[in-house]
Amino acid sequence: MTEAASTPASVDLTERYKATPDERAAVVAHLARKRQKRSAPRIKLTKKNGSVAVAADHPESPLGLTLLMEAIGTTSSDFFDGLMGQLINAGTHGREPDERTLNFMLAMIRGIEPKDEAECMLAAQMAAVHMTTMTFARRLNHVDNLAQQDSAAQAFNKLARTFALQMEALKRYRTGGEQRVTVQHVTVNEGGRAIVGAVSQAAAGTGGPGKREAAT
Repeated sequence: MTEAASTPASVDLTERYKATPDERAAVVAHLARKRQKRSAPRIKLTKKNGSVAVAADHPESPLGLTLLMEAIGTTSSDFFDGLMGQLINAGTHGREPDERTLNFMLAMIRGIEPKDEAECMLAAQMAAVHMTTMTFARRLNHVDNLAQQDSAAQAFNKLARTFALQMEALKRYRTGGEQRVTVQHVTVNEGGRAIVGAVSQAAAGTGGPGKREAAT
């Protein structure tokens, strides 16, 4: 009898990998973050009568579309239909619509968690800019001469700066354009008594009065 034949069938010859405490903690944190995100299905594209039909990858398509609309911050079906068409066009590099790219761009928009149509449009533009930025990042690694390198580098830098400006615009929109500057202020009065406090002032142009709080 050979050694392989004598081995009991119930014996597992390979030991299962045991996650480390840090790995288990990372999984727990990941699942907690996932539960906090808005649940929304993916989009599926199908050709129908020479056009592309957009549907939610959900057992109940109308419910799935409602979940998607809620996730991107709109209640308007017209806005949703128009946005899907724009995202399909922005993410298509050939003749065939790219379902994978569309869902990737939607995932970026949902990750920003827009609260209304304005935030959703800005999030969609950010997704489009990111896609183009990464296209030029790839081109930088496949240039044949200095002219191509300079052209790709300039486009990449402009797009990266645009994305940063979009982030700032979203932040300002969500905070109502208000910015606060806090300056630590120390005053020493006659007799050596120090007053330490914080001076808070509204951003220039907001018309808000300055406010000073001091504590001895």
